[in-house]
Amino acid sequence: MIQPLPFSLLINPVAGTPGVVVLPVAGFRRAKAEITGWEGYAPTPLRDLPDLARSAGLGTLRLKDEATRFGLGSFKALGGAYAVANLLTADLARLGVARAAGSAQLSDGSLTHATRDIVVTCATDGNHGRSVAWGARRFHCRCVIFVHETVSQGRVDAIAHYSAEIRRVPGNYDDAVRAAAAAAHENGWFVVSDTSWPGYTETPRDVMQGYRLMADEAADQWIGPPPTHVFIQGGVGGAAAAVSIQMRARFNPAPLLVVVEPDRAACLLASARAGTPTTVPGDLDTLMAGLACGEPSLLAWQELERGADAFMAIPDQSAVDCMRLLARAGIEAGESGVAGLAGCLLAAASPSAASLLGINQTSRVLLFSTEGATDPVLYRQLVAED
Repeated sequence: MIQPLPFSLLINPVAGTPGVVVLPVAGFRRAKAEITGWEGYAPTPLRDLPDLARSAGLGTLRLKDEATRFGLGSFKALGGAYAVANLLTADLARLGVARAAGSAQLSDGSLTHATRDIVVTCATDGNHGRSVAWGARRFHCRCVIFVHETVSQGRVDAIAHYSAEIRRVPGNYDDAVRAAAAAAHENGWFVVSDTSWPGYTETPRDVMQGYRLMADEAADQWIGPPPTHVFIQGGVGGAAAAVSIQMRARFNPAPLLVVVEPDRAACLLASARAGTPTTVPGDLDTLMAGLACGEPSLLAWQELERGADAFMAIPDQSAVDCMRLLARAGIEAGESGVAGLAGCLLAAASPSAASLLGINQTSRVLLFSTEGATDPVLYRQLVAED
């Protein structure tokens, strides 16, 4: 188990009330058909953790392990690259080059004469930019990725491996988002963001539809009585919202959904407390780099404000503890990928939190390890036992 540490828990008072349809089912069907047809596609494993479940006083604990997704080390491969393909398809149709080019035609190189001058861009803490860069190389267009000043060099190098141009800017993730949007406006590039804001929703919607496939696979792989609880990482909320929607689509009743964030970047919890999208200021200096986001995505919040049952904020040390716990079990999980597990174990060990969330020895919990060792040097440093 992990050491007891302080955390924040907020039960969502408006959970379950009707809201807008954020991700139409037809859009997910298209995303699933497209992505599952890509070369190299394979469902990632759902790992059963019976020993850890017993230690935590739970009935079942299963972990969707995204470390092998398309060789990119994270679930983000499902979203950014799919959105790149959709943007290219739409632009080629607009230009009259190809009426309905799909991923296969884009990737075979037959349209490179038209795609090589198209530029896609985004901001990233690491994994999303890697997916966009991978998609740009796969579908033969140019790519410029913006990273903020604290993104590790290991993650920058992983993005550059896919021939992307890297631009480092001062500030935090949200500053990099604004820099990418400004450069795109000035140069006529396409923004492929995993966060959304008023007037910019269609591409992030495609990204989130891709993320739903991770949750859909987990539902297919689940054996026995359905999950009672899901703990999922926060960030801007895109992955959490996609999981929330797909859990509701696949299970009736839907499992109770808990969104977990770093306590230094808990913009979703702050939004739930305020009852409106709320920005968390500061440098967002959390070890869970992929979750270091101060502004919620508009689309994600439209789902999570009613779809999430609870919000948690956890300390960085709990992520390190969980990385080591999983490493001892032979599972490689990065610091942002273990937030859901950390939230689950902290809540299960707290009588008051367990009572509020209805966690007990019969609970069946689904978790998502959303990344592997995406910065191998940092991973080795963190999992090394003192």
